[in-house]
Amino acid sequence: MIKRRLSTIIIIVLAFILWTTTFQSLKLADVAPNIMLILVVCYAYMRGRTSGLLIGFFCGLLSDMMYGTVVGLYAFGLMTIGFLCGHSQKVYFTDNYILPCVLVGISDFAYSIYYYVTEFLVRGRLDFKFYFLTVILPEMIYTMLLAVVVFRLLTMLESYLMKKREEE
Repeated sequence: MIKRRLSTIIIIVLAFILWTTTFQSLKLADVAPNIMLILVVCYAYMRGRTSGLLIGFFCGLLSDMMYGTVVGLYAFGLMTIGFLCGHSQKVYFTDNYILPCVLVGISDFAYSIYYYVTEFLVRGRLDFKFYFLTVILPEMIYTMLLAVVVFRLLTMLESYLMKKREEE
């Protein structure tokens, strides 16, 4: 159990470092994939609502510290997404990549709408069509493609940790 929690913390920190450094230089169509959202959705899908909620909170808090204008905005959004995606844990299959990718796509769309409303619409920027075509859609596609790789790596890690736990 401790190894599982420790590995989750290490993965979150590594993902955050990659997201803020490497993925910013690997932008396609001037957007970077939201790797923190991928982690939240994948862990919520694999472990359930409580883990999704907690991991979403900490990933969001890291995002708030780095990019946020208001502390708690990203944390609330990712926490909500983690909780809602955690409901799908009952149909968790390690060999099925369709559901996690669909969940990542829907979550990225909802998160982008949430971000648009809280950061732009409140300030009077009403050009949603431009924001959708230049930010939301490319980021959603890029994030969904990266989600396949991240989900595969996380399922391999989870199965390894479960096997080690059974051996003890």
